[in-house]
Amino acid sequence: MTADGIREAAAFISNELRLRTLPVAVKFLKDEGDLPEKAKRPATALGKRITICQAVTMARVYGWTMGVTKKDLICVPAMITFGMTASSHSRVSLGKLFCDVSFHENRESAEKETAAMSFLEKGEYPALALSPLSKGLYEPDTVAVYGNPAQVTRMIQAWVHQHGERVTGNLGGKVECSEYLIAPYKQAAARVAVPGAGDRIFSMTQDDEMVFALPGNGLESLVQGLKESGKKIGAKYPITFYQNFQPEFPKQYKIAGEEVGIS
Repeated sequence: MTADGIREAAAFISNELRLRTLPVAVKFLKDEGDLPEKAKRPATALGKRITICQAVTMARVYGWTMGVTKKDLICVPAMITFGMTASSHSRVSLGKLFCDVSFHENRESAEKETAAMSFLEKGEYPALALSPLSKGLYEPDTVAVYGNPAQVTRMIQAWVHQHGERVTGNLGGKVECSEYLIAPYKQAAARVAVPGAGDRIFSMTQDDEMVFALPGNGLESLVQGLKESGKKIGAKYPITFYQNFQPEFPKQYKIAGEEVGIS
């Protein structure tokens, strides 16, 4: 997809769904030298380390292009899932942490959950670029779109229209960045994610926000699906309220109406 095509798709999605924030283009990089030239590196540009979900917020709210490596990050569970630690047994390490903070009662339970989560291998992608999709800086590996449940519903309808497969969510209430950033790329499928506590504490994700994420090569099909899905019945966002009915009122209103000559 050309840069102009990416920018046009971003504009269409934002306008069609009246999004509050920008869709984010995500790129996994083998070398930090491949980060976009003007990407902000938190450790140097901001003088501090941040979470991956904060980088997402800076891209979708501020419109910044962000570049992060392990030098820029401070969120331990996310860094484990993104392969940016010294651990050679990431799922075990994350399972232990889950137990230590009482997200699980025992290691067996914790490791059952981590076995179902999406991970990058240690050192697989040392750098991550996150930019507004509207900039069209690169072909994204993943596109993450934040919206309210009704906006996400339209994207689900669009995807199902084009692909004939229901969209899944692999929900755990924590470390959900792996599900809306890694999973669509690794599994070549769309995902719905409910951001966890970290997103809401550190990156200011609002109570009404969810994420629809898709592999970058599915961008054209999402646009087409938004154009075609349900068009014969006027499906769109905002979802249209049905108004063709006569309201009923309590009997006191009927009595008052009779008293003032309303039959």
